[in-house]
Amino acid sequence: MLTEASLSIWGWGSLGIVLFLITFGPFVIFYLAFYILCFVGGGLVVTLLFGKTNSEKYLEQCEHSFLPPTSTGVPKCLEEMKREARTIKIDRRLTGANIIDEPLQQVIQFSLRDYVQYWYYTLSDDESFLLEIRQTLQNALIQFATRSKEIDWQPYFTTRIVDDFGTHLRVFRKAQQKVTEKDDQVKGTAEDLVDTFFEVEVEMEKEVCRDLVCTSPKDEEGFLRDLCEVLLYLLLPPGDFQNKIMRYFVREILARGILLPLINQLSDPDYINQYVIWMIRDSNCSYEAFMNIIKLSDNVGELEAVRDKAAEELQYLRSLDTAGDDINTIKNQINSLLFVKKVCDSRIQRLQSGKEINTVKLAANFGKLCTVPLDSILVDNVALQFFMDYMQQTGGQAHLFFWMTVEGYRVTAQQQLEVLLSRQRDGKHQTNQTKGLLRAAAVGIYEQYLSEKASPRVTVDDYLVAKLADTLNHEDPTPEIFDDIQRKVYELMLRDERFYPSFRQNALYVRMLAELDMLKDPSFRGSDDGDGESFNGSPTGSINLSLDDLSSMSSDDSTQLHAYISDTGVCNDHGKTYALYAITVHRRSLNSEEMWKTYRRYSDFHDFHMRITEQMDTFVNPLRNSMRNVSNAVKSLPDSLAEGMTKMSDNMGRMSERLGQDIKQSFFKVPPLIPKADSDAEHCRVSAQLDDNVDDNIPLRVMLLLMDEVFDLKERNQWLRRNIKNLLQQLIRATYGDTINRKIVDHVDWMTSPEQVADSVKRFRDAFWPNGILAETVPCRDKAIRMRTRVAGKTKLLAIMPDELKHIIGAETTRKGILRVFEMFQHNQLNRRMVYVFLEGFLETLFPQYKFRELFNKLHSRSKQMQKYKQKLQTPQAPSLQRR
Repeated sequence: MLTEASLSIWGWGSLGIVLFLITFGPFVIFYLAFYILCFVGGGLVVTLLFGKTNSEKYLEQCEHSFLPPTSTGVPKCLEEMKREARTIKIDRRLTGANIIDEPLQQVIQFSLRDYVQYWYYTLSDDESFLLEIRQTLQNALIQFATRSKEIDWQPYFTTRIVDDFGTHLRVFRKAQQKVTEKDDQVKGTAEDLVDTFFEVEVEMEKEVCRDLVCTSPKDEEGFLRDLCEVLLYLLLPPGDFQNKIMRYFVREILARGILLPLINQLSDPDYINQYVIWMIRDSNCSYEAFMNIIKLSDNVGELEAVRDKAAEELQYLRSLDTAGDDINTIKNQINSLLFVKKVCDSRIQRLQSGKEINTVKLAANFGKLCTVPLDSILVDNVALQFFMDYMQQTGGQAHLFFWMTVEGYRVTAQQQLEVLLSRQRDGKHQTNQTKGLLRAAAVGIYEQYLSEKASPRVTVDDYLVAKLADTLNHEDPTPEIFDDIQRKVYELMLRDERFYPSFRQNALYVRMLAELDMLKDPSFRGSDDGDGESFNGSPTGSINLSLDDLSSMSSDDSTQLHAYISDTGVCNDHGKTYALYAITVHRRSLNSEEMWKTYRRYSDFHDFHMRITEQMDTFVNPLRNSMRNVSNAVKSLPDSLAEGMTKMSDNMGRMSERLGQDIKQSFFKVPPLIPKADSDAEHCRVSAQLDDNVDDNIPLRVMLLLMDEVFDLKERNQWLRRNIKNLLQQLIRATYGDTINRKIVDHVDWMTSPEQVADSVKRFRDAFWPNGILAETVPCRDKAIRMRTRVAGKTKLLAIMPDELKHIIGAETTRKGILRVFEMFQHNQLNRRMVYVFLEGFLETLFPQYKFRELFNKLHSRSKQMQKYKQKLQTPQAPSLQRR
């Protein structure tokens, strides 16, 4: 029974399954399983959701029953975030001047677009953050503009900037001297100069050194961040400053987006060189200045760049296929380039071989030097300062100062007596005041130099002194009262072996010749500089160098020199037309015969004639014949050119005469004895050593300060400096110094006017965003181009120096001073230091009520040089040094 029942169940079950599959198909099993799974899953989901809802309600009841209530600020903040963003109104007024506000708004817009928006829109579309940043920047600019209007900028531009620049130049000059003194045999590198510069800075400043900021990019960025954060604290409302996210964004935009690129550009030596060339673009570079720069250059990179460019131009000229008159022009250009290339090769070889020599030291042992008479020395301020230094070394300064004082007395007495006679002729009432003043001056000279109480006393014959004393007691003083004694003093200085004869054998005499541009470097002679061919301009040296050659050969009877004008022509240089002469020179000696050609302008002949007339009488007659030939050549030129050259000659003569009178008058109005300064300027800022009587005279103060630091006058000779100061005072007084003062103040007002500020903002905008697009990083210029730019910059600066300045302070001093200033700008780290000094002075002027000086000292306190200096001060000295 059971068996039959089980069989029937399986049978009916199998039949049912077969019929089910036949009816619904073979995949019905999968559909059925899927339906069951969906049913079960749906049940589970409903159960979980119902349980979650009940759990949340239960937890909420528990939270309100057992836990403290949440802060009201959190829900409020959530509600504010859920609300729709409100429109923020931005007031576009910044400075109160629409002409400034418009470009400023564009700068803000471009800054946000290129430094914030490009990444912010990838995170959010909400513009409220951007609007808040814009409002923060505007608040800072409004406060800055308001503060700027309350400041008197005239002292900053006329005093602070000049003092800071002068101090920077003084530090650089001292650093150069230290590097030179360390080892004369080994040339110091640029790194040594930079390190020494910051050593001198800490010695001068005492409390601050900026070496880390100028040499470490990481420390520089940190310094700018700290500085920008301090400025934001002063310029922003407290609420905006407390917003850290906003403050950090604005700080980074100012520090890394604006200030750092601007500082990088201003401190780039190549940018400064280009700017110098642009500033003096109207002046023409002379050939003599260019060749002097090449011969004086100690940078192999500069010489190689000029040589390669000359070789490139030579290759181009030789490839030209020309005929006719162009052939001569191209040949002249090729000869000029060959000469320049040969000079560069010679100079490079000399530098690489280590045979560079000091011209002054070599000339001291060379033997034959140009002879400058004592008469010329006493009337030339450059030569007189060296003779004065020598006389002080030998103890004969009293004789020299007596001679100078008598000259001053004679000029003054003649002027006063002429005025007295003029008043007598006009019938005006006379007084004895003038004669009394002259008598007092004469007695003062007698007491200071000739009386028994004089110390030091001028040694002359006693009968002459007694005769002078008797004249002073019984007669009115005349301009010639000291003539006999002055003549004796002059003969004593001329013939006494202690004075002028020994001076001609001293190193100071050689230095004097260098300052007078009468000392020629023997290394420039011979084949080193080529065969003497040169392009339209001066030959391988100056007129004075040629004069040195003539004077040295005149003592050798076996040497014959013959020169004549072999050709003439008219040259057009940069729109200016002038006469050009080709001079053929023959030099014969016992063993050799040489011939070369050189080219000169009419002005060169005139200068050459004046120097020979003054110094070498033996060459006057031959030169007159040469000048007669020149005059004949001038007659063959066009009438307009000849007339212009004649006027130029007359003007030069009158100018030289006036200059000589001004210099002579300035010499003989100085006190009789002016010793050198005892104070050491090495560890003092420039502003600490200014004369009180020039502070109110802005042009005199600026010119005197710059001449002191550029040409190192204050430490060379106080007598020369005082003469220059007197000459500048007379010059400024003649040109209405008060008017110049007012013009300077007016110029400062113009610089800070809305129109000029707006123009500066526009230039900044156009430099960073030309045509509204962020400027791309300027590609680094090729090294050869940068080197040639350096040569062009130095040549421009040397060419614009007037000859009158060389006659006053010396050719060598002028050349060294100009090249020192140019060299100072060729170091990026030192330029950064100067930019930061100017920035610090600007902020101290803008916020005088805050202690910015102490703040900067703290920001620079991590300086390595400063730490070394403090350790040096704390280290006790050795007993021997303490006793000394």
